Amino acid sequence: MRWRFSTLLLGALVTGCSGFTPFPVSPPALSYGVKDPGTRVAICYNGLKTPDAEVRRLGQEQCPANTAAELLGTDYRFDSCPLMTPTRATFLCKTAK
Repeated sequence: MRWRFSTLLLGALVTGCSGFTPFPVSPPALSYGVKDPGTRVAICYNGLKTPDAEVRRLGQEQCPANTAAELLGTDYRFDSCPLMTPTRATFLCKTAK
């Protein structure tokens, strides 16, 4: 029994570090009656581990070329992002001027 627990604990420790890595997800659905503002992207991240500059960089990477990522807001819904990266930042990809 101790062997199984030790194996599970070791596995959790090894994979736990990668659980904090930010990643792209689908942006939240628009509310009924809201006009589509254009291309939106979203990033799940851990607000305690990931610097804001990193989240903005990742948002910019998800936007098409010749656009700028403008932060629309954040939310904390566990149905969108997992427990280790619970914050979702949503960006609007605006045409660069």
